[in-house]
Amino acid sequence: MQYMRIISGFLKGRNITGYNIEGTRPTMDRVRESLFSIIQNNISNSVVLDLFSGSGILGLESISNGSKYCYFNDINIKCVNNIKKLIKDFNIENKCYISNLDYKKALELYKHNNIRFSIIFLDPPYNMDCINDIINFITDNKLLEDNGLIICEVDNDYLNEFKFLELIKYKKYGNKFIYIYKKTL
Repeated sequence: MQYMRIISGFLKGRNITGYNIEGTRPTMDRVRESLFSIIQNNISNSVVLDLFSGSGILGLESISNGSKYCYFNDINIKCVNNIKKLIKDFNIENKCYISNLDYKKALELYKHNNIRFSIIFLDPPYNMDCINDIINFITDNKLLEDNGLIICEVDNDYLNEFKFLELIKYKKYGNKFIYIYKKTL
């Protein structure tokens, strides 16, 4: 069986399962390594949202690198159960909240509970075409802290410009595009 591994931090080398659950498309090692080298100065003590968690690799990598808390959400119960098992196995339950909701309901839950994030990962299924609407919801409802980051993984290169956000990095990896936005004051 092939495994994915956490690439850095205190959980470095730990195996990740669930990357092969139907409907998931985990962020590969070289993309994660590049991404986390770009955002490393923003991770310490951050509150992270991994809205379309899938295998949970982005949130787990964040915790491994110093995030104080991560909210994992996925609509696929198999993904959620896998993330729960990984969190228990890694003994990081006190750093995590997991929900099994449609992304719109999850965002409403965070809004209702006045939760604000330092880093938000958006990696929805490519056929959903929802990133622009999600980012507008996040900015309109002040879910992102000042100087916070939104990191998007998409299969196209035509995201909108957003109020209160500056595109600080754009990179193509094979058939994927990574956009990193920073909240401007």
